[in-house]
Amino acid sequence: MREIPEHTIGGENQVQKYMRWSAVLVVLMLVLAACQADPGGDASEEPDESTPPAASEPAATEGATGEVDCETVEFGCIEIPEGDELVIGSALVITGANETLGLDSQYGIEVAKEMRPEIAGHTVRFNHQDDGCSTEGGTAAARALLSEENIVAVIGTSCSSAGIPAAEILSAEGIMLVSPSNTAPSLTSEEEHQPFYARTAHNDKIQGAAMAQFVCEVLGLSTAATIDDGSAYADQLAAVFAEEFQSQCGGTITAEEAVSVGDTDFSGVLGNIAADSPEFLYFPIFVAEGALITQQAKDTAGLEDTLLGGADGYFSPDWLAAAGADAEGHYLSGPDLNFAGDFYESEFLPAYMEFSGEDQTISVFHAHAFDAYNLIAEAVEAVAFTADGTTFIPRGALRDAFMATSDYPGLTGNLTCDEFGDCADAKISVSQVTDGAFERIWPEE
Repeated sequence: MREIPEHTIGGENQVQKYMRWSAVLVVLMLVLAACQADPGGDASEEPDESTPPAASEPAATEGATGEVDCETVEFGCIEIPEGDELVIGSALVITGANETLGLDSQYGIEVAKEMRPEIAGHTVRFNHQDDGCSTEGGTAAARALLSEENIVAVIGTSCSSAGIPAAEILSAEGIMLVSPSNTAPSLTSEEEHQPFYARTAHNDKIQGAAMAQFVCEVLGLSTAATIDDGSAYADQLAAVFAEEFQSQCGGTITAEEAVSVGDTDFSGVLGNIAADSPEFLYFPIFVAEGALITQQAKDTAGLEDTLLGGADGYFSPDWLAAAGADAEGHYLSGPDLNFAGDFYESEFLPAYMEFSGEDQTISVFHAHAFDAYNLIAEAVEAVAFTADGTTFIPRGALRDAFMATSDYPGLTGNLTCDEFGDCADAKISVSQVTDGAFERIWPEE
């Protein structure tokens, strides 16, 4: 079991119902106008080219003292007395079968804090919670973080199933939730988006379409089947892939099957799929079930010639170890990590290795987590002001400043947030397991 840094457990508060969003817009406009005298700068302003991404000096926080009435503005203000720490929460899966997904992101934000230890003149402290990669875990983590007085924002969740309840709970209190790895389309849809939710990860509308393009154009296949585990992530990604596979190249989906988290025997589902001998089987699920399906598919009559593929939910050395030799030749879609450059290679990766104790990155969202931390820092410094030594951060103004991020030079690319919280400079690639390791094969460099 990997050692988990600084794990703080909190209590539970009653969650108030979110109301009157239309009224908030008017109030927030007034808050932003009052904060215009703050010389901290705009959250979208690019740092000096000589500094690494998002590692510039903290902006000044002397501002329009007294012009914001924190007693009346909706959601009030975060208040941090002089000398106190600024607290950011995290809700990531840091134990269990999928821990590499969350620990990878946690290491990313720890590296960001190491490089930018102060925000608005205050030393940063984390309150780390475990989202369990589940609805129940996301609910528990969000409620635990509510007990942290004056928590500024939360980085998380790892899994979309955890993000759905966490976004609702935290938005009701005016607390930003910024995910480095939630990818389910529903989280940023017009119908279901929570007002204080955003993500630096891609939207699976993009990933599903990219994988469909790869299968039909590069592999030249015309039939495929899918398996999901009922989670928001897997169900929605499999559905997008199936829809795009049919619409992009006239492919045929021979079966759309579902399993449950915790299942170990997949012979029935695989037998149903094998009846039509699809050329490709896509199961974008998580580590434990993904490894077992990989192994059992190899022994299923009718699937001998079927190519297997998954996604970023099990893009992990833990899955490689669990699947063993049966992983060879497997295809996985996920965020394109072809952003490596001088800063990533010479600064970020050594810091990641030193903090984590690993000899490689253990999943694919560490850079997205690094960017999430820095976008929060930029938004805080854009709206924070001081009065009598206390730093005030209006929650509504913080949300608006974050959502106004435009062309921010992050580690994963230039990030711009839309009105529903999609901020990623989204690029998808496909890797194949070759000689027991992940090798990026598409698109070409």
